[in-house]
Amino acid sequence: MHEMSLAHGVLQILEEAAAREGFGRVKTVWLEIGALAAVEPDSLSFCFDVVTRGSLAEGARLEMLRTPGTAWCMPCGRSVALADSAGACPLCGSYQVQVTGGTEMRVRELEVE
Repeated sequence: MHEMSLAHGVLQILEEAAAREGFGRVKTVWLEIGALAAVEPDSLSFCFDVVTRGSLAEGARLEMLRTPGTAWCMPCGRSVALADSAGACPLCGSYQVQVTGGTEMRVRELEVE
């Protein structure tokens, strides 16, 4: 389950931000997660709760904002929405698509004390 390592990574980002910015507690974390990032939201939420126990983010609310998947279709020559990284172009049905967005995950915003 790679969500555990993702949750550890998020906690590390929070700890680094706290050291840099001088806050002591995280109340809410907003994560942007691409539709093609292969992240299971329920698993990530569970793992986040586990790894933040005893930390500055214990009890913090985790808000996940989904961003769409996008790809460049070579036959169409257009940017298209993509729901699956192995999916076909919704316009022409071609599988000659190159994913251009929606694979990322980042901390977008924090509410802190």
